[in-house]
Amino acid sequence: MAAAPKKREARKSIRQSGWIILDGGFAARPCTVLDLSSAGAKITIDDPQAVPAKVRLAFTRDARTGRTCEVIWRRGKALGVKFVR
Repeated sequence: MAAAPKKREARKSIRQSGWIILDGGFAARPCTVLDLSSAGAKITIDDPQAVPAKVRLAFTRDARTGRTCEVIWRRGKALGVKFVR
């Protein structure tokens, strides 16, 4: 019996400026959040190779805001992240 296809969360296209926060808040890199769902986001960033596997994604430069994410895919300057607790 074939496994049921995994249903994707509804994504909302937002094209909003955001910040990838690295190193416990000591470094922040600007990014663009292309779309967002309750489970994750698709973002673009100028230097995706500098982004580690776990980061925070925020809509302000304040390191205390945002959500912890894991990078789950990389394509060119685009990254897919899933939100983790």
